[in-house]
Amino acid sequence: MMRQMREVTKPLIMLALLAFVALMVFEWGMDITGRSGGSLGAIGSVNGDEIFYEQYMAAYRQLYEQVQSSQEEIITTQQNTEIEDQAFEQVVTQVLVSQELRRRGIRVTNQEISEAAQFSPPDYLVPQFASPSGGLDLAAYQSFLATLPPEQLLLLESYYRDVIPRSKLLRQVGSGIYLSDSELWQQWKDQNELAEVQYVPIDPETRYPDADFQISDSDIQAYYRSNQDEFEVPARATVRFAVIDKTATAADTAASRERAVAVRQEVVDGADFAEVAARESADPATAPLGGALGVFTPGRMIQPVDSVVFAAPVGELTQPVQTAQGFHIIEVMERWAADSVQARHILIRVERTDDSEIALLTLADSLEALGEAMGLAEAGAAAGLTVQTATITQDFPFLGGAGQVSEGAEWAFDEASPGDVSPVFETSTAFYALELLSSEPAGVLPLETARGAIEATLLFEQKMERGRTDAQRVADLASGGQALGNVAASEGLELRTAGPFARADFVPGIGRQNAVIGAAFGLPIGRVSDVLTTATNHYILEVMAQLPADSLAWRAQLPAQRTAAVAAVQQQRLQEWIEALRASARVVDRRDEVLQPADEDAPIQIPMGFWSRSYRSSAPLATPSLNFRGSPSPASWLVDSPGGACVLWI
Repeated sequence: MMRQMREVTKPLIMLALLAFVALMVFEWGMDITGRSGGSLGAIGSVNGDEIFYEQYMAAYRQLYEQVQSSQEEIITTQQNTEIEDQAFEQVVTQVLVSQELRRRGIRVTNQEISEAAQFSPPDYLVPQFASPSGGLDLAAYQSFLATLPPEQLLLLESYYRDVIPRSKLLRQVGSGIYLSDSELWQQWKDQNELAEVQYVPIDPETRYPDADFQISDSDIQAYYRSNQDEFEVPARATVRFAVIDKTATAADTAASRERAVAVRQEVVDGADFAEVAARESADPATAPLGGALGVFTPGRMIQPVDSVVFAAPVGELTQPVQTAQGFHIIEVMERWAADSVQARHILIRVERTDDSEIALLTLADSLEALGEAMGLAEAGAAAGLTVQTATITQDFPFLGGAGQVSEGAEWAFDEASPGDVSPVFETSTAFYALELLSSEPAGVLPLETARGAIEATLLFEQKMERGRTDAQRVADLASGGQALGNVAASEGLELRTAGPFARADFVPGIGRQNAVIGAAFGLPIGRVSDVLTTATNHYILEVMAQLPADSLAWRAQLPAQRTAAVAAVQQQRLQEWIEALRASARVVDRRDEVLQPADEDAPIQIPMGFWSRSYRSSAPLATPSLNFRGSPSPASWLVDSPGGACVLWI
């Protein structure tokens, strides 16, 4: 019981902060209202109801932690901007839902909370009280409730006060859903009815030489006039760019290996493996468990870890094993021949050292300072960087070495003039700077530029038409009594086989959910099809076998299928309902006005607890208690805090 209490107490506290966990279909977050004495006030409104800074920051922090926990790299300024926008939209949805709860008069009674707390534990806690049969050990859960102190019972009450009304709203929004047996039977058939076929494909693109066809200039002009929308192009910008790769260097890899060796030696010298793993391991899933990987079979782990655990002596620490994740220090706890193994590990990720990180940031700062004084070509050369030229488009800005450069594109298309050099921006893999050389607005390609593409399109259409004629001849001969394989051979075509496959499967050589798949289940066995056409090929098909779906098996699983199908429709309806609320809502976003510094010399305000090396933020968030002032050095910031000024080292 004490072990259960330790395991669930922390999640229980988190449930009060993340009340939506047990109702994941909503993904609405907390329902915080009101404002504190130190609040920045309203940063927006929804249908007249204000959105307060505290609500926004709660959603921001939660999303920030989710993103950071899902990746090794520090969150970039580009990602941070996206998180800020997602957080605002999440709070807008919270307010819309709260308004809808009020409008519908949906409330929760004390009796409902009491019954839910006693008999329906939050989903997050259910695994902790699973019975041997897989159900809920209600007695164990209720015994646990009896041991909770009053303050934690209040947290649990807060959770149910948030979730129960939303559950009622979900039932109202998703009520009236009915799926007939015939619909569910068809879904089952699509997954379980099987067919085997033989078929002859005709690929016009490879079968016919281009020289056999003629495309006239008048045809090209007529196509261009009739299909102007195909030749619309987004805004484009030609830029010089310099990229600073953030990938760890060979020296960083060596330093990480040295750290792994030192951590291993600490355990060899007598330190507790589990305690060291909890302190040092970068694997968030296993570190809290003392590095335990559990029991697993061959092929479950990445190489070379998988090979090592089935070869290393039981009870001995391996030397650091390098993978794409970093260096693993592994101990095999138990092994059962070559069938399964129980092991634990400590993961040391390959990361930049402090000196390497400072050098990287210093180089980025140097490039930015040089870019303010000269062109990017000269600045890049002075910084020892290669400067390249490329064209980016507004709808998909991408640069080699930097990836998608949304921030840079926004600068190039909305702010810059030819000759301007940008600040240094950041992606997950690189820092980069741009110099705008020229830009072109969105428009339509001129005919001469589009001519090649039009000619290729018309050429393919003519090939497809000839392919249909040849395919029809094959189909006619096969339907007249000749074996499909013999006809294919006489026409220089290949007879192929496929199956067994289901309607919902992707079939190599044929594809998914097209006319060929439909014919495989619609034609009688032994019947040769007419010409079947997809986007790029023609087919003639003969059904060899069909295996009907098992109706008894369908009946046996029907209740579970109906529950899952209704939940899917309910989720779709919920999403459509939320989108409709959002589309009709009057939303005011005042973040730029409230959170941005009034001028460049104003304090850059960063949310407490979310400092990172990614200090270049286009829209810094604010906290009343911590301000950065002055220009950032590569290694430190001068900070105003409630206790006075201090230096914060990055």
